Amino acid sequence: MSHTIREKQKLLARVRRIRGQVEAIERALDGEAGCDQVMHLIAATRGAISGLMAEVIEDHVRTHLADAEHQPLASKNEAIEQLVDVVRTYLK
Repeated sequence: MSHTIREKQKLLARVRRIRGQVEAIERALDGEAGCDQVMHLIAATRGAISGLMAEVIEDHVRTHLADAEHQPLASKNEAIEQLVDVVRTYLK
């Protein structure tokens, strides 16, 4: 079972909070809020997305890389490559 499925409700709750934050940015822009308020909302949303990514990466590492008993070497190597690709894309 994939860790994203196992943690589905927790991850969906985070995504829903992030959606609310993005909607708050939209409302602020629509309401012509000050730059400082908009920047704070964007920074909070960015932090929330980074936190979500960190949680998924941590679960990925723990599930697919650190669990030596349940993961054959070929599966581990594939998981490592997937993680490296995601991190490279995320850090661009």
